[in-house]
Amino acid sequence: MREIALHLLDIAENSVAAGATHIEILVDEDFKNDRLKIVIRDNGNGMDQEMLAHVTNPFVTSRTTRKVGLGLPLFKAAAEACNGYFTIESTIGQGTRVEAEFQYSHIDRMPLGDLAGTMLHLVIGQPEVHWLFHYQAYNKAFTFDDGPIKEELKGVSLTEPAILAFLREMLEEGVEQVQRVSFVL
Repeated sequence: MREIALHLLDIAENSVAAGATHIEILVDEDFKNDRLKIVIRDNGNGMDQEMLAHVTNPFVTSRTTRKVGLGLPLFKAAAEACNGYFTIESTIGQGTRVEAEFQYSHIDRMPLGDLAGTMLHLVIGQPEVHWLFHYQAYNKAFTFDDGPIKEELKGVSLTEPAILAFLREMLEEGVEQVQRVSFVL
């Protein structure tokens, strides 16, 4: 995968497949300390210690459609190749937490990619999940919580054209506002 946003998409979809009903994604660009931190936390089924010990092995997967799972191993390798780290914690019945950190200025660090588009895809593709997205850089932050929006809509589909346009605009403007600060610095 060539963008961090694609890794977020892959890991979040794994969370959905694991029965998560609440998924939180954090992207933190820390210019002062030259770090980029990514955290994905869910309340899914979790993994036992045996699976957790092997989950970053590309030849270990819980999928039945294929025998390899490259998402987590590639994300781990990307973080470690950029003077960073990767951790994963999981508890059966409580969920999973994935964290990766990269040296922000590292020449091999992949770009963030389309964070707004990724979140929009997740929100409209999995409306039964409560999505919480935090994006921060320097002294600016954007938080998107789809819970209040879904409550206000009272069952109206998120794919209704006007609602879809509203969600797209909200996500794009929020991400853009944070990124404007990062390019100035």
